[in-house]
Amino acid sequence: MFYVQRDASGHLRRVEVMPFESMTNTLTADSDEIQAWFASQNLESNLMQLKQSDLDMIRVVDDLVHLLISKGVIRITDLPAAVQTKLLTRSQARESLGGLHSLINADERGII
Repeated sequence: MFYVQRDASGHLRRVEVMPFESMTNTLTADSDEIQAWFASQNLESNLMQLKQSDLDMIRVVDDLVHLLISKGVIRITDLPAAVQTKLLTRSQARESLGGLHSLINADERGII
């Protein structure tokens, strides 16, 4: 049994396993609405994980490009103008926050 709260349109707004003050209804675990709710919640959670992973990967790619430039493997002018602008903008923003090194978490030190 699940305790639910619906919005004005009748859509599920909140689902809990225990009764709560603003609940408006109950549904069984095999209810199509409950199944859809949990599928949606799982999808939302996965999308949030992917979004965070994207942000982490942006940082990795940014650092990798800077490393390749500093080692002379590539030149910034080898990259398309739009990429150059984005890299320079990110570099300026990171520098204004205290440089690249201050953004590395303590647990990331020594990885590369």
